[in-house]
Amino acid sequence: MVTTPVLTDTQIADFERDGYVVVPGAFGPDDMAVIERWAHEVEALPEEPGRHWVFHEKSRLDDSDLINRIEYIAPYHDGFAELTQLLEAPAAQLFGEDVSLFKEKINFKMPGGGGFEPHQDSQAGWGDYASNFVNVMICIDEATIENGCLELAPGQNRRGLLRGMEPLTDQDTRDMKFVTYPTKPGDMVLFDAYAPHRSEPNPTNHTRRMY
Repeated sequence: MVTTPVLTDTQIADFERDGYVVVPGAFGPDDMAVIERWAHEVEALPEEPGRHWVFHEKSRLDDSDLINRIEYIAPYHDGFAELTQLLEAPAAQLFGEDVSLFKEKINFKMPGGGGFEPHQDSQAGWGDYASNFVNVMICIDEATIENGCLELAPGQNRRGLLRGMEPLTDQDTRDMKFVTYPTKPGDMVLFDAYAPHRSEPNPTNHTRRMY
């Protein structure tokens, strides 16, 4: 069984201050060997209507077809079903109450994969279902500045929802300072659904998977 990560009081305070917290080494090498195997299993699943959702994109390097992300995994993979239940614990520490899974996915960011413009996850109509959410992200591959690691704007979640179903504009982000967060396999990032974030494309030869 994969270990359940537990946040410290300092990490909870960091989240409350910045709208996010990076937890180095939340999952050890043995856990990550299991999670990486599960990710390969999900990637190899046949695409069938009515099951997990596979999204594709064109490579920015050679126009080949790439997997961009896979969503709705837990109902069709016992390992990730177990993992999503374990991740409820650190999320509940931040909310101070029990939580429920809203959605889950693997972002692959394969070599040649695109980045993401500045946005808030809550922009995608999430407010129709609950007042707030926390994202829990596990780094499967090393994420570097070169391959498009996550960038977050500290404290900007307190501004609430900035706009609807579109990327944030230059006007929205003109006073924001985005900080890059390179991460190692096993690192965990938790961030508020109102926290603005972005990432650059991946022009390297290394995949940058995040669950």
